[in-house]
Amino acid sequence: MTANPQLNARGELTHLLDIEGLPASILWQILDTARSFVSIGEREVKKVPLLRGKSVFNLFFEASTRTRTTFEIAAKRLSADVINLNISTSSQNKGERVLDTVANLAAMNADLFVVRHAQSGAAHLIAKHVSPDIHVINAGDGRHEHPTQGLLDVFTIRHYKNEFSNLRVAIVGDVLHSRVARSQIHALARLGCPEIRAIGPRTLLPRDIGALGVHVYHDMAAGLKDVDVITMLRLQNERMQGPLLPSPQEFFKNYGLTPEKLAFARPDAIVLHPGPINRGVEIDSSVADGSQSVILPQVTFGIAIRMAVMSMVASS
Repeated sequence: MTANPQLNARGELTHLLDIEGLPASILWQILDTARSFVSIGEREVKKVPLLRGKSVFNLFFEASTRTRTTFEIAAKRLSADVINLNISTSSQNKGERVLDTVANLAAMNADLFVVRHAQSGAAHLIAKHVSPDIHVINAGDGRHEHPTQGLLDVFTIRHYKNEFSNLRVAIVGDVLHSRVARSQIHALARLGCPEIRAIGPRTLLPRDIGALGVHVYHDMAAGLKDVDVITMLRLQNERMQGPLLPSPQEFFKNYGLTPEKLAFARPDAIVLHPGPINRGVEIDSSVADGSQSVILPQVTFGIAIRMAVMSMVASS
């Protein structure tokens, strides 16, 4: 019996709830497995039979078209049956508890739940209460983590930079409300990235961010100097309480990524964004569509990462 709720007694991945609690060996296994799945999307028949006969339930208590779609495509490419819970007409809006909803779906012989929820810890709670033969993947919970997004980010970085041991990575913008940033920071640190920087106004950086080993900058010129990777974050306006910024225009002036600010980074630096991007707020269109942008490859790699995670937990 292991103390890590994500691993079984043999040390295999049985749930993916967060990056923070995972050993580096599991992260490397996910990245290597995903690499083997990338080419499936380029085939005429985009399917493998690894999850044939399995039922995957997408439980999105919080809306996200992009993430849900990539999970759905990933599950179908593994030949699973996919059921998307329609939140707008679900029993949740009639007052039912999350665990009662999950228990009813489990009774329909679900094999895997993909869970997105506005409350941190929701995926952990569900994983704690399902039977051992049901697997849970966190698709984003509150401000906590978004582990598959963090993994697809590091997969993209590895694809273009080959290794992590000599990289400077900058994460820019609304780190305070970003579960993506937390997952990426944990993954990069666990995989050996020596220098991770967080850049943003004081109001959008967690006070304890330094405890994660991250270097803090409030000036783009200094923070982007000689970095190899830049991850721009979306302003999470829906999670902000009270005015944290003078205006989107003021944010773009100081922290929006323009060609002039990108020039502070290394000439071969790559630019990532978890999407959806807000042009003219977080990033200039000429950068988002430019030669150093890898934003669209991130989306493609995200399907391979989600295929890797689902196939690993289902085989544990």
